[in-house]
Amino acid sequence: MLPSGNRMRRRDDFTLAVRRGRRAGRPNVVAHLLPPDEGIEAAPPLVGFIVSRTVGNAVVRNSVRRRLRHLVRLHLDRLPAGSLLVVRANPAAGKARPDELAADLESALDRLLRPASKGRR
Repeated sequence: MLPSGNRMRRRDDFTLAVRRGRRAGRPNVVAHLLPPDEGIEAAPPLVGFIVSRTVGNAVVRNSVRRRLRHLVRLHLDRLPAGSLLVVRANPAAGKARPDELAADLESALDRLLRPASKGRR
């Protein structure tokens, strides 16, 4: 389970990360990462999850959310201090095998954490 100090709870944080952060999409998940602003005191990274009804019924959605929380926990040390990460499950995530979900999340994070090349966002 994700440590409670790393959970994103405020709607404004979700909105900020999705609108201003870098985006990496994969078949099962889309990740949005907003690095911290300069001069802000280092705080732990905050992580939030969006799992809509298109993923499945309540049991499926909660299962996907738990799996994603567990997978993100393994990558917390890679996230910059003070950053905001939002992981949105696509409808395919409800039927995805655990290894597929893990591979998509890892691929999205790898892309987001790679230094941005000039001219690309």
